[in-house]
Amino acid sequence: MAFALRSVRGPALLLLASVSVGGCTTYPHHVSYPSPPVEAAPTAYSREGVASWYGPGFHGRKTASGERFNQRDLTCAHRTLPFGTRLKVTNLANGESLIVTVNDRGPYVGRRIVDLSREAARRLDILGTGTARVRLETASAFDEQALNDTPVVLSGADPD
Repeated sequence: MAFALRSVRGPALLLLASVSVGGCTTYPHHVSYPSPPVEAAPTAYSREGVASWYGPGFHGRKTASGERFNQRDLTCAHRTLPFGTRLKVTNLANGESLIVTVNDRGPYVGRRIVDLSREAARRLDILGTGTARVRLETASAFDEQALNDTPVVLSGADPD
């Protein structure tokens, strides 16, 4: 009889131990992490550096902000500025300026400070060169009114 109890006691203790330990190591089915704090748009931002542009290969795809990229919109990709930030971009070679909205992340090439949509690059006259030295500044209401009142002449049809 002592032999029978010993042979049953070992597996019973092992089973009891595994059930109690298994109950302590349950994993949640859904793990959620706290969202990063929402950044406020900077009140005064100004940088100079090299801009590039992107368009045809990304047209219609989702941006980092979740909206669809349209190469004909006046938008840009910036590494750190909050989505929705309005920037005045000035081509330092020709003085042309316009207002763009940050809706994507980038650029990821070299030391460039912004990737412009194809339309923004066209209006700033940097399509041919691909890059240009620019100044980025947070846009004021005055900038937007002045630049929006400037007539825009479109040349030719844009490819999809």
